[in-house]
Amino acid sequence: MKAVLFEKFQEAPKLMTVDDPTPEPHGVVLKVAATGVCRSDWHGWMGHDSDIDLPHVPGHELAGVVEAVGKDVKNWKVGDKVTVPFICGCGSCSECHSGNQQVCLHQEQPGFTHWGSFAEYVPIHQTDLNLVALPETMDYATAASLGCRFATSFRAVIDQGRVSAGQWVAVHGCGGVGLSAVMIAAAAGANVIGVDLDPAKLAMAKNLGAVALLNGREADVPAAIQEITKGGAHVSLDALGHPVTMTNSILCLRPRGKHVQVGLMLGDHAAPAIPMPKIVGQEIELLGSHGMQAHRYGAMLDMVASGRLDPARLVGQQISLTEAPQALMEMDKFQSVGATVITRF
Repeated sequence: MKAVLFEKFQEAPKLMTVDDPTPEPHGVVLKVAATGVCRSDWHGWMGHDSDIDLPHVPGHELAGVVEAVGKDVKNWKVGDKVTVPFICGCGSCSECHSGNQQVCLHQEQPGFTHWGSFAEYVPIHQTDLNLVALPETMDYATAASLGCRFATSFRAVIDQGRVSAGQWVAVHGCGGVGLSAVMIAAAAGANVIGVDLDPAKLAMAKNLGAVALLNGREADVPAAIQEITKGGAHVSLDALGHPVTMTNSILCLRPRGKHVQVGLMLGDHAAPAIPMPKIVGQEIELLGSHGMQAHRYGAMLDMVASGRLDPARLVGQQISLTEAPQALMEMDKFQSVGATVITRF
């Protein structure tokens, strides 16, 4: 099969021909129809993820069709249209038994713990637990974003942030995760403030339901949010993963507000300074959010089917596998509006 592979961290990936994968007894092989280019893939290529062994094929947000099925798989067959959470549970640990596969103690992640979806085919493990059936009407480019950015935002806003109608929600960073969070929080009835440095992304946030916009280059973000909300946001999300956006997210909250850290803090940003006096004095909640379990996809897909959520609006540039190495390397320098998705193999 064709695959994008890198043999050293921070060295240009190459499009190569490698062996086709075979399914584990409990797994399947998917023919990849679409896969997103995500900042998490960039972190992996930079060497920020200890799970990656070289050489490596990145890619973790994907949709496709079941191509081959392991002998122990019961719920899936060749030809099924599916996606998968980027965190796959083992099914045996205490967290999986409690329904929290997103923090599985022995989790596997395509594109990190094993070769991923920047390829024509990708193996997925423990598929009776981890695969998600897709509506026939959903296009693959839209479906690819569900496995990471959109599902991650859904859990961050709904399950972790527990956003409710009438609350003020600030979203710091309007990339793929942030724009998803804007749409989802607005659908939940919240008053959403979008924060970014790029006017085009702020315009997109407004189109997706944000009632206020802030350019981080031009405003004292925490003070501006305190003023807009008359006291601070109820929930605030760092959807980028940077010390500045994290700090702004915490400082913009009202007493007893919730900060949800969605963007990864890795490499040089792995141990940022945290404004602890605000957290202690105002009883601020700090919440992490990392992916979403396969069994929670039904609630999200029901909102898509009803028209309350429209993830297709978040699909940006569609590129070929040949263009993927350049798109991956430039992920930290420039991100187009919406999610970049590989759809031509």
